Amino acid sequence: MPRLPTDRLTRKNGDRFSAPLVISGKANNALYVHALEARASRQGLYKGQALANARAMVQPLAIVPADEKADAALLDAIADWCDRFTPLVSLDAPDGLFLDITGAAHLFGGEFAMLGCVTGLIANQGFAVQGAIAGTSLAARALARYAPGSIVPPGGEAEKIAPLPIAALDPGDKILRALRHAGLKTIGMVAQRLSSELSERLGKSFVAGLRVMLGAEEQPLAPRRPLPDLMAEQHFAEPIVIQDAIAASLLSLAQSLSGILEREGRGVRVLQAAFFRADGKVTRITIRTGEALRDPKVMLRLLRQKLDTLADPLDPGFGFDLIRLEALLAEETRPGTLSFDSNENARRQIAFLIDRLSVRFGEHRVQRFVPQDTHIPEAAGAAVPAQERDFEQQNWTLKRRPGDPPRRPLRLLERPEDSVPLSEVPDGPPVRFGWRSARFDVARAEGPERIAMEWWRKEGLTRDYFRVETREGQRFWLYRDGLHHQLAPRWYLQGIFA
Repeated sequence: MPRLPTDRLTRKNGDRFSAPLVISGKANNALYVHALEARASRQGLYKGQALANARAMVQPLAIVPADEKADAALLDAIADWCDRFTPLVSLDAPDGLFLDITGAAHLFGGEFAMLGCVTGLIANQGFAVQGAIAGTSLAARALARYAPGSIVPPGGEAEKIAPLPIAALDPGDKILRALRHAGLKTIGMVAQRLSSELSERLGKSFVAGLRVMLGAEEQPLAPRRPLPDLMAEQHFAEPIVIQDAIAASLLSLAQSLSGILEREGRGVRVLQAAFFRADGKVTRITIRTGEALRDPKVMLRLLRQKLDTLADPLDPGFGFDLIRLEALLAEETRPGTLSFDSNENARRQIAFLIDRLSVRFGEHRVQRFVPQDTHIPEAAGAAVPAQERDFEQQNWTLKRRPGDPPRRPLRLLERPEDSVPLSEVPDGPPVRFGWRSARFDVARAEGPERIAMEWWRKEGLTRDYFRVETREGQRFWLYRDGLHHQLAPRWYLQGIFA
């Protein structure tokens, strides 16, 4: 897209620019022409030209400072829209895209028809666009810029690339000057030189890029988004805007995806729905499940609940012409076994409830506790996302016998808080103590329960815990630390019993 910066401005408010439009950039404290529209180009201006010279040549001239962040955001949005053709889309900043169409061209009627479809739809949105198809990414890039519309047959890259100017190599100013000084004008002339000679003078990276461009090697692309494990999509001859039609399409896609998952013995853990609008905007919503899922009705229910929680509701605009359902993460499922456990149905209902709450409030807001191998109270449990299955389900160690009172408080404070003993007995609990500006008289107490820190930790003192009950019936968990370490051990309140 050779005029992406100016197209970004003119496609929305083209009437504002009555004079030829130029985008100005700054380098080495000098202004230059960063981009320009077709009218300015026809009057002899060019990219890289000093802005003062451009002003002297053309009057009047509309000049707008470059906004590279906005250009990058627009290129990223166009790349999102191009996911409808292939999930393998890579950025070729600042104004190009790579589309790996291996195995996808036949879906659009062949390579010639697909190239016309892609460039035609982008042009309809107000962009100047050029494209080409070749067996390697750099060959396609060079042809799209210097021989647009080219479609190279397999193995024909070297022949097609040979007549292109050396600027198509995009080697950088220093190497470009060296090639011109050597009298090399086309890529074919460069390719006739020995690789050892080019490598010694211009570097190994230049030779590697040249071999990729000639089709001798391939340079793997880095897709913007990870490839889904499985997916199902539905195209519409006419864009749809009715909510019932969108819901019916989602259910149909969920059923198709469920059938694929069942045949492969897998279930989805991360599911994404992508809605492609006719005007180029793409909206994606993602849900995560605690267990492998393949029930289409449950998929649809979670997706609709996610849509209901969006701060910016799904807007069909002029309609969706493509809806896709992707299994970003699919896991193998174990064969189902018949269980006579009466709690099995309750466990499934709880798992579904966790999924619904996670969809509504966020995965990080719905947590569960897992036991930790330590006897220090504040570290005995760790909060993890409730849907996370990386932690093995472990049983908590039973701290009391049947009929005994609770040995651990129902509420454990985030960190122990200072407690002031107002009256105490040696080696026993305080008779009276203060906490949070309140005073309490102890009626009953039980303890001590001595807990020492791990031997490898340099910090932390031995603790003596007491369960105390006040005259008003309140029950607290107190401890003193520094036993045999200092003259006046400090008291703390760490928990409150029910």
